[in-house]
Amino acid sequence: MIKAVAIDDEPLALKIITHFCSQVDFIELDKTFTKTDEALEYIQKNPADLLFLDIQMPGKNGLDFYKMLDPEVMVIFTTAYSEYAVEGFNVNAIDYLLKPFSFDRFLVAVDKASKEKRARLTVNGNNHLLVRADYKQHRIEFDDILLIEGLDDYIRIHIKGKTPITARLSMKNILEKLPQPDFIRVHRSYIIPVKKVKSLYNKTIQIEDFVIPIGDTYKDIVAKYF
Repeated sequence: MIKAVAIDDEPLALKIITHFCSQVDFIELDKTFTKTDEALEYIQKNPADLLFLDIQMPGKNGLDFYKMLDPEVMVIFTTAYSEYAVEGFNVNAIDYLLKPFSFDRFLVAVDKASKEKRARLTVNGNNHLLVRADYKQHRIEFDDILLIEGLDDYIRIHIKGKTPITARLSMKNILEKLPQPDFIRVHRSYIIPVKKVKSLYNKTIQIEDFVIPIGDTYKDIVAKYF
């Protein structure tokens, strides 16, 4: 079951989403809001799996609002303005519904959310990571990860022989997805695979051509492993 919250400044739009959700057996629409501040207060106390979120809102728009939330929360943007589509997918939205949308189109969107949730819950045999970025789901072998770099609300996963993947996840979120103790955090901006370490010198770690600083907060953790 996917626990959802809908946010739209138009009550009629919320009624339509409520009606559509009632016809889908795997969606539980927990609450609806016309104001983002009230929605934020509620979501912080009652985490949701999925948001139906209007982009063009008075005050804080939907894109800015979504960036304030845990990156693990899935979002389906709803709006009457097609020019927001690219911006919506830049934050790895599950889908983008252009008003007025049909039930069939709504069903396509929520089915994507269902598949995404199932993928996150899949037992992967502890050999790979699933990350959503660039409009799709990426499978990354743990053995291919060279390091993970934190970039504000995003992370960049450096992969051996491949282009890095940038995804909207926090360092805390990604560390929870990695097998322990194979991966450790050595700096507020870096997570490394222990077995890839080539050398340690003067508060730095070398992995292939990368030289990674060791943060003061993490020096005891590094000392434990090396």
